[in-house]
Amino acid sequence: MHDFVYRDGELHCEELAVRQIAEQVGTPFYLYSHRTLLNHYRVFDAAFSPIPHLVCFALKANSSLAILRLFAREGAGADVVSGGEIFKALKAGISPERIVYAGVGKTKEEIEFALRSRILMFNVESAAELALINQLAGRLGIPARVALRINPDVDPHTHPYISTGLKKNKFGIEISRALEEYAAAAQMENIRVIGVHQHIGSQITEVAPFVDSLTRIADLIRRLRERGIPIQYLDVGGGLGITYYQENPPTPRVFAESLIAVIQDLGCTVVLEPGRVIVGNAGILVTKVLYLKQTSQKNFVVVDAGMNDLIRPSLYGSYHSLLPVREREEEGELVADVVGPICESADFLAKDRKLPFLEQGELLAVMSAGAYGFSMSSNYNSRPRLPEVMVREKEMFIIRERETWNDLIRGENIPPFLE
Repeated sequence: MHDFVYRDGELHCEELAVRQIAEQVGTPFYLYSHRTLLNHYRVFDAAFSPIPHLVCFALKANSSLAILRLFAREGAGADVVSGGEIFKALKAGISPERIVYAGVGKTKEEIEFALRSRILMFNVESAAELALINQLAGRLGIPARVALRINPDVDPHTHPYISTGLKKNKFGIEISRALEEYAAAAQMENIRVIGVHQHIGSQITEVAPFVDSLTRIADLIRRLRERGIPIQYLDVGGGLGITYYQENPPTPRVFAESLIAVIQDLGCTVVLEPGRVIVGNAGILVTKVLYLKQTSQKNFVVVDAGMNDLIRPSLYGSYHSLLPVREREEEGELVADVVGPICESADFLAKDRKLPFLEQGELLAVMSAGAYGFSMSSNYNSRPRLPEVMVREKEMFIIRERETWNDLIRGENIPPFLE
C-alpha cells in the first residue's frame, strides 16, 4: 500500500528515517516515497491492459514537477483544469497529445494556449464554452478536438463538495441534452468531435456509481454513432478513493474489471484520470509538536503545520491518521484536538483523537497527505509554503524549496504616493 513503515522504533520512508530528513529540512514538510508513487502508477496502468487506454494523471491532486516527470517517464498523460496545469505538464515532459483539458471556467487565453500546444482534446463543459473554442480555433487556424463532458446524474456517495455528476452540480452537460449538443458540435466548422467525457466525483469507494454512470454513457455513444458521430475516445474520469481510515475501496484490478465489462465492446480508447488513488498514500505531512495545552474542556496538541498547509480536515472534515515518528510502546493515551498556529477555530488536523502521550518537540506524521495537500495549500496568515521532499531508497531529494518571508512579498509594490 505504501512505504512508510516503522523500523527499529522509528518511522521510515523507504530506507530513510523520517527524523533524519526533519533534521535537515526542518518542519513542517511534505514527504513522498518514489517507490510508492511508481508502484501505484504501474498497478493502475496494468489493471487496464486488456483494453486500449491512456492514463492521464490528475494534476489537481498533486502538481509537483518531480512527480509529474516520474509519471511522464512511465508514459502518462495529464488531466488538467487550467492553463497553469497545461504549462506544468509540458514542463514536466508530458506529451501534449496526452493532455486532456476539463474545467467549467476556461478563459480565452487558456483555450488559445491549449490550442497552440496541440493538446489531445478539450473536455467541454457547456454550449457557451464550445462556441468560444470554435471561434478561437477558427481565428488560429487550428481545429479543436473535443469531447463533451456529460453529466449522467449519478450519486457517487461521497462528500457533497467533491460530488460532480449530479444534475445540481455545476459540471458538464445534462445527459438529457447530450444528443442535441453533440449534433450542434458536429456542425461547427472548427470543431472535431472525437470523444465523450464523464467525471462523477472524488474519493468514491464503491464500484456501483462508476458502473451505473458508464452504462448510461455507453448507451449514449451507441446512439451517437447511429447518428453518424464517430466517437474514438471515452474519458471515464477519475475519482477512485483510497483508505484514510476505515474505507474499503476496490483495488485497481477490481475497479478495472468492473468498468471493462461495461465498455469493452465500444472499441474506444479509454482515458482514465486517476489522481488521489496514485499519490494519496504515497505522501505524508511531517509536523512538530510546539505546545501541549489543557483547558477545562479540552486537551490540545499544538503543532507547527496548519490549515493553510493541509486544508482537507477543515474544509471537508476529513480524517488523516496521525503517527508519532518515534514509535511508542509505553502505555498511556491522550484524547486531544491536534491544532495548528492559524488564527481560525477551524485550524485543526484532528478532533478528539486518541493519541499516545506526546512530548514538546516530538514529530508527528500526518498520513495519506500526498493528494490535495500541497496543491491546496496557501500563504494564509503570511505563512511560507512548505518544502517537498522525495525519497528514493536511502536518498532524499528536495523537490521544492521552503518559501521564505521574501517570497511572501514577491510581486507586491507600494505605489509612489505611499512612499
